[in-house]
Amino acid sequence: MPINNGAADGALTDSHPTDSHPTDSHPTDARVADFVRLKRLHARAVRDSVALVRRIRPDDLTRPTPCAAWTLADLLAHMTVQHHGFAAAARGDGRDPAHWAVRPLGPDPVAAYGSAAEQVIAAFAAVDTPDRECHLPEFSAARTFPARRAIGFHLIDYVVHSWDVARTLGLGYDPGPELLGAALPIARAVPDDDSRLAPGSAFRPGLPVDDTAGELDRILALLGRSPSWHAPGHPARPTAPHDA
Repeated sequence: MPINNGAADGALTDSHPTDSHPTDSHPTDARVADFVRLKRLHARAVRDSVALVRRIRPDDLTRPTPCAAWTLADLLAHMTVQHHGFAAAARGDGRDPAHWAVRPLGPDPVAAYGSAAEQVIAAFAAVDTPDRECHLPEFSAARTFPARRAIGFHLIDYVVHSWDVARTLGLGYDPGPELLGAALPIARAVPDDDSRLAPGSAFRPGLPVDDTAGELDRILALLGRSPSWHAPGHPARPTAPHDA
């Protein structure tokens, strides 16, 4: 789902290690190392989503998802075009709205999704500095965002969308502690305000979560998803803990 402008501007803050400015206590080489790590974790999040999308069968596309009023086909179309948009932003061409226009699914949407995912991973891998300016018109037409923020936006989106796809299909999703540890501060930084009630908002108002909840459940609840959501009327598939 498109991320509203307020949430986008706050999704990463300079208090997060991967979004820091150079200081005597955090020199440039450490910032670069943080950026390299962020790109690696971003690639993992996107490839986790690819592994889950490969489990989709044609008759799954009409299933409801945790994204209100979206079928799995709607979600997959959104996820695919967001890869194209962010890849264009990383290449310096994100201002063109054509890159962000959702298109109907083609004859092989799973293959198209995998191709788009590899494109965005390669595009961000080629970004050589965390401060490279990226145009993200769905977030703001009036400003650019440093690459470190753009990658963070995309990373948190695909941690959550991977869960969306997994839960829609009745599959397990285990991002692993390193990826969850990077994603949780980003989720905490997304403002929980009235912008979440706007039509098309990526995130709904935050939900309460038990103090003993794990990091993934905390991320989901912070972004308005119930960790207990299950697709109504569709049986879960047999699954192992690490399907993704």
